[in-house]
Amino acid sequence: MAFTAQDVKKLREMTNVGMMDCKKALQATDGDMDKAVDWLREKGLAKAAKKADRIAAEGVAYATVVGGVGVVIEVNSETDFAAKTDSFLDLVKNLAVVVAEQNPADVDALKACTYPNSNLTVTEIMQEKVMSIGENMQIRRFARFADNTSVAYVHAGGTHGVLVNLAVEGGIDATEVGKNVAMQIAAMKAKYWDKSQVPQAEIDKEMAVQVALMDNDPKMASKPAQVKEKIAQGKMAAFYKETCLLQQEFVRGDLFKGDVAGYIADAAKKLGGKITFVDAIHYTKGEGIEKKVDDFAAEVAAQIAGAAK
Repeated sequence: MAFTAQDVKKLREMTNVGMMDCKKALQATDGDMDKAVDWLREKGLAKAAKKADRIAAEGVAYATVVGGVGVVIEVNSETDFAAKTDSFLDLVKNLAVVVAEQNPADVDALKACTYPNSNLTVTEIMQEKVMSIGENMQIRRFARFADNTSVAYVHAGGTHGVLVNLAVEGGIDATEVGKNVAMQIAAMKAKYWDKSQVPQAEIDKEMAVQVALMDNDPKMASKPAQVKEKIAQGKMAAFYKETCLLQQEFVRGDLFKGDVAGYIADAAKKLGGKITFVDAIHYTKGEGIEKKVDDFAAEVAAQIAGAAK
């Protein structure tokens, strides 16, 4: 598999490793990006793999609770200016109400639902909004929790929408706990909620990386394989702490010192009840959507070339 200079640049952004080492990694792995990340880690060059920043589209990631039903939804627009208008924000909030009350199966079903306080469908209302705002708008995705207790959190005006679902016992108010957990999710971007959710294949892969690191360490290379295996198993706690929400260090150290699971248990005990984390959904606005980037210089050059003909 061939690779380009852009691939080398992307690998550098993902790993914070120098260009030449990134090039060597891609050469050694025949251009496979994931294997190149592992190659760099095994050589001790990359301490952790981080995903390259995704290009963000505009719009809003929004979360709310309507009549006890938790909803998170993402609606995209062409510009940030349009996304901040009252008309657009009202649309998003009303779409969340539709999701909560009418429980559509998917985006197409949502578009066919009746819009609040009207006889029109969501599609018809959106067509009107497009005409009035002057931009194309799309409902990208949504999800809902009908059971248990849901707590919604919207970060920075809609860059992140987080919905946390909790099982609450003892008649206590878990709103603050849920919000703090949601803020943790938005800030720390855990890959899994709990270590029990990590696939065995990923655990095996991480173990292999840790063993390879020791194989490439002059001080550790001569140790027996079973010793390296045991040390690698001991390092898995750090892996879980980085990738799993409930095992992460709780960011609000002013409230609790320890992991997120410990914070939830401690907070519930202080409130006189019990709180169990059930699930969560985290939408990042525009995540994974490739946004058109205009090359003004190329556009001008093309126009000059056309005029010269």
